[in-house]
Amino acid sequence: MAKHLRTGEWGEQLAARFLEDKGLRILERNWRFSRAEIDLIAEEGEVLVFVEVKTRTSDYFGPPERFVSARKRQLLADAAAVYCEKRDHSGEVRFDVVAILLKAGRAPELRHLPDAFFPGLP
Repeated sequence: MAKHLRTGEWGEQLAARFLEDKGLRILERNWRFSRAEIDLIAEEGEVLVFVEVKTRTSDYFGPPERFVSARKRQLLADAAAVYCEKRDHSGEVRFDVVAILLKAGRAPELRHLPDAFFPGLP
């Protein structure tokens, strides 16, 4: 497996444990629809939470969360709509980002950004 894929997979595992420790219940990992993949789908009470995990080994070009593009947000929103339809969920949804920075010789830095974006808004 390529190094960047291992880094991403490890980041997703860290993010899932981090969110579970905060009381969220992980429902799905790497849920796919068409060309979109939702890294984590969780529940927090009645709220369905779609989570994009961004893991980087450097912040030279900016923090990890900066790399969630408008195109990625749209793909996530489209996939989330299908997921809600399949689950017959008509309640509240939220789009979060977990940003992870893995610098050599340091403990991982995790930042949870709840309600990081709202689809359809720039």
